[in-house]
Amino acid sequence: MTGPALGGFAPAGEPRWPSGRQRVRRFGGDAVSVRISPRAVAVSVGLGVVIVAAGLVALTTGDYPIPVGDVLRALLGHADGGTDFVVNSLRLPRLVTGLLVGAALALSGSIFQSVSNNLLGSPDILGFTTGSATGALVVLLVLRGNAAEASLGAVAGGLLTGALVYALSRRHGLAGPRLILIGIAVGALLISVNSYLITRATLAAAVAAQVWLIGSLNSRGWDQAWPLALALVILMPVALFHGRRLAYLEMGRETAQTLGVDVERSRLLLLAVGAALAATATAAAGPVGFVALTAPPLARRLTAAPAPPLVSTALAGAALVAVGDLAAQRLFAPVQLPVGVATGAVGGVYLAALLLRRRA
Repeated sequence: MTGPALGGFAPAGEPRWPSGRQRVRRFGGDAVSVRISPRAVAVSVGLGVVIVAAGLVALTTGDYPIPVGDVLRALLGHADGGTDFVVNSLRLPRLVTGLLVGAALALSGSIFQSVSNNLLGSPDILGFTTGSATGALVVLLVLRGNAAEASLGAVAGGLLTGALVYALSRRHGLAGPRLILIGIAVGALLISVNSYLITRATLAAAVAAQVWLIGSLNSRGWDQAWPLALALVILMPVALFHGRRLAYLEMGRETAQTLGVDVERSRLLLLAVGAALAATATAAAGPVGFVALTAPPLARRLTAAPAPPLVSTALAGAALVAVGDLAAQRLFAPVQLPVGVATGAVGGVYLAALLLRRRA
């Protein structure tokens, strides 16, 4: 059983990664040892506090301010009809969808960055989210489908794009730079396809599609939250179980093989999980940019973990989307900006800083 969560899981007897002070707990007669990093736990708790604080502000403020006590009563089912509608039908589904989208994109980004061994390896850079957008636009603008069918199209588009990028990149083994370059090329091609589809659509459909392409939580409800929650329940344990292989893959193909890792099989499995996470997140809220790019290095820097801290990464992604959506709603009220505007601004600054640091 493998996979780094709050510091990581490792079978007993397997080499452990040094990451500062850690506590080891053993289960099943020393069959499995669980490493717990106090710093990773503290960071995860801190991110959880940020999420709760952002959630409380999102639920209590807006055009219809609601006291915290009334919000709690609404969550328990004891509020009046108006308060219950605002909290449980409007604000809470949007908040939950944003948290799930952030967690899914962050996990996907962590997987891609480790497999490619490059900080630019994220689903938005590699074109996976663009492929999801293409699938949704084909359903909406060409097949005239509804929102539910567009979500299925987004998932199919993301998975097909992932398969195409992997197939084109796999020559004498999968190389990180080749994966990124081919992903960028495929993404650029799909952006052209998306632009063509929008130019051929009616004005109303083109405007709606363009807003969706930015990444938005506006009008999101439980219909978007529940499928994404189900996908995370299925995919996140798989990522955690196989997550320790991410640290091995970061060490290079030869080293990973020496440590007993089936490199190509592990890469294929992890890429499939990452592509599915990115596709389902995009299906729920559109391509919310740069969350998958910024959350993994942020979590690793905060935890000082040499191996990907997947739980902290998921919480960092959820916090980024929750705070970004709150800023997009409140800073420019009464205008409701898409959350992708806020995350894009943060991601753009991060990418510029990363490039300047690499140049230096």
